[in-house]
Amino acid sequence: FYGIATLPMQAPKAAADELERAISKLNLKGMQIGSNINGKNLDEPEFEPVWQVANEHAAFLMIHPNNVAGADRLKNYYLNNLIGNPLDTTIALEKLIFEGVFDKYPQLKILAAHGGGFLGSYAPRMDRSCYISPQNCNPNIVLKKKPSEYVRQIYMDALVFTPEALRHLAAEVGPGQIMVGTDHPIPWEEDPIGHIMSTPELSDEDRLNILGENAIRVLGLKP
Repeated sequence: FYGIATLPMQAPKAAADELERAISKLNLKGMQIGSNINGKNLDEPEFEPVWQVANEHAAFLMIHPNNVAGADRLKNYYLNNLIGNPLDTTIALEKLIFEGVFDKYPQLKILAAHGGGFLGSYAPRMDRSCYISPQNCNPNIVLKKKPSEYVRQIYMDALVFTPEALRHLAAEVGPGQIMVGTDHPIPWEEDPIGHIMSTPELSDEDRLNILGENAIRVLGLKP
């Protein structure tokens, strides 16, 4: 097991200093943060000190949803988790893409929980956004590639429940971008290894990568 840090993201300079300490002195492999910081999206300029340190070290960054959008409409049936969690992850990732954070900090290694939210299933819609509604886009931001193409540099866990969903996720982002997901101790997926092994479209190499080799590579481990 290898540890990653938690950071005081509400104080970005302190968070950047803590990330530097965690990596340089504690030998931690990265950090985990929420999908928003007290309601602020991750692309806000005030968080750039954290991205700078993460980019410098090519640090691993896991995004897990919190304080989800629209929670007042998601009060029953655990919808705040069922819909709210993947929705807020999707918002976080799309804001990072559209605001050019991945272009500015190309060494970021971001893993998004729960299969990357809804992004793995609906990314191509992003490519039409600024074409359909240019008045809602920042003319000063010119991305280096189509918005949907950034999805293939985001890591996602395999917590998508069915073999067909995992097959689709692997087709969209590539099996080299997927890692085991359990959400432990919450029993969303009671057999995360069997889930990967029972997806017939995955090759043995794909399974090996998802079950460990991708994490070894991304985290820079030497097992």
